[in-house]
Amino acid sequence: MDLAMIEPRHWVLLVFILSALYAHLRGKVRFGMVRALTDFTVLLAPVNALMYLFSRTKRSAYINTQDFPELAPLQEHWQVIRDEALALAEGGQIRAAATYNDIGFNSFFRTGWKRFYLCWYGKELPSAMAQCPKTLALLKQIPTIKAAMFASLPPGATLVRHRDPYAGSLRYHLGLFTPNDPGCYIDVDGQRYHWKDGEAVMFDETFIHHASNTTDQQRVVLFCDVERPLWTAPMRWFNRLFAKYVISAASSQNEEGEAIGGLNKFFSVAYKLRVQTKKLKASNRFMYYLTKWMAILGLLWLLFW
Repeated sequence: MDLAMIEPRHWVLLVFILSALYAHLRGKVRFGMVRALTDFTVLLAPVNALMYLFSRTKRSAYINTQDFPELAPLQEHWQVIRDEALALAEGGQIRAAATYNDIGFNSFFRTGWKRFYLCWYGKELPSAMAQCPKTLALLKQIPTIKAAMFASLPPGATLVRHRDPYAGSLRYHLGLFTPNDPGCYIDVDGQRYHWKDGEAVMFDETFIHHASNTTDQQRVVLFCDVERPLWTAPMRWFNRLFAKYVISAASSQNEEGEAIGGLNKFFSVAYKLRVQTKKLKASNRFMYYLTKWMAILGLLWLLFW
């Protein structure tokens, strides 16, 4: 076969497939092949492949927090952060989104997860500045932190198996008030960790992970996206540019009136269509899956043939 005869769009399709397969095979825990190749995270597979290729961190589910000394002030002042989080929790302000305007975490709300945003890829929220000044002051001293929030996992809450879509960051959790019990845990690529007050953990959120709180106590952590360390200045520049113009568009709000990003504006409209597809799935699963696969195959045909 003459490679020069292959059309550019077919090369693009090949890159997507190979990148998706790499993401699928890199962990011990895996989705089925069909889900791996049709999950929405495939859209970022080529970008993520670059992140993995140039990553300076160990290729493992968990990363040693001591490799990120700039984060030490958070753990040193964890009680100060905890006090602000506790005030929010007692006031019911760590909560689910009021409407469909949080595309990144929408599915989590249905199983009990809650959040209060502190900052999101360059965007600050007035509610956070007013109510969490000490925590924000600490976060602003650490430029590698791109997003932060307080995240709650109440008793009985769960997070189903999933993997986050973008590999340009690593996930940092600092236990603030937790059950300190193995019954409240996160499992990343088959390795389990349970949160503890004042203890930090870092993991690669693009590995498949899930969480559960089987205790009778709430778990609240400081949840941060930390910029993935990368080899070469051009890759670091690309990662920051992508985060600034793409990931930042997924910004949401704590209170009505605060700005939301373009992706969430689109999501609030698109979710109305999603509601109709759910109704179809409930009434006629065969027709739902037939329609779904016709749409996927039709889109692939339009793009690559």
